[in-house]
Amino acid sequence: MANKQLQQFEKHTFTNKFMFAKVMENKDLCKKVVECLLGRPIGNLRDVISEHQMCQTEDGKAIRMDIYTEDDKEIFDVEMQNLNKKPRESLELPKRSRFYQSEIDVDFLNRGSSYKELPENNVIFICTFDPFGRGKAVYQFENRSDEVPPEPLGDGTRKYFFNCTYEGANIPKELIHFYEFVRTGKAEDSLTEDLKNAVEEKNMAYIYQSDYLRLREMKDDARDEGREEGREEERKHTEEQRKRADAAEAKLKEVEEELERLRKQLE
Repeated sequence: MANKQLQQFEKHTFTNKFMFAKVMENKDLCKKVVECLLGRPIGNLRDVISEHQMCQTEDGKAIRMDIYTEDDKEIFDVEMQNLNKKPRESLELPKRSRFYQSEIDVDFLNRGSSYKELPENNVIFICTFDPFGRGKAVYQFENRSDEVPPEPLGDGTRKYFFNCTYEGANIPKELIHFYEFVRTGKAEDSLTEDLKNAVEEKNMAYIYQSDYLRLREMKDDARDEGREEGREEERKHTEEQRKRADAAEAKLKEVEEELERLRKQLE
């Protein structure tokens, strides 16, 4: 089962939640993606946490955010959102964004901070579909009064929904390239090239891990055969088994060295 899952990993793209989380754990890449989406610079990020658990529901189910990170002034929750054959309305993105922001604030206050210390709170959904069906490239929301002109509440909360199906030209070129990468996996600039390379490297690392597990199984099988066979059969096949085990050991060493090389590249 483990081998099958690792071999299937080869087909994953940036939009796969697990792949998205692994790629975005890289602080430099995460910072560049957030800056591309928001169209402005942000501070140096602290630890980037994937599948960050904020709370649990009454039935004990954990609520996790795809990517949680912060700089000195702001908190960012970045979600990769696919339809997964569900109707758009069933995802309840507006209520989910509200819930995520409230949990982020509670988590921050639970650290012993006061209300006045609450940082800017940004919830970002990268959608592989049009989240509201109105054909806009980006849907941005913040709390404002209903007066004319509307006055911002100034509570420091913002919600962003990025429609990666949008193919118009009236948005920044960096965002156009990012949307194209999300849709097709094609790299058109330095950021998307870095993302593409990261996806390929993660895939390759898991292919090597799959080979590693397969070879370990071969080695264990060879040893088990020797134990299960009678002494006469064992003497007959000892040399063959030793050669198989030695070959597996040699291959394992190669795989381990390659995995270490890839791990250093991905740091």
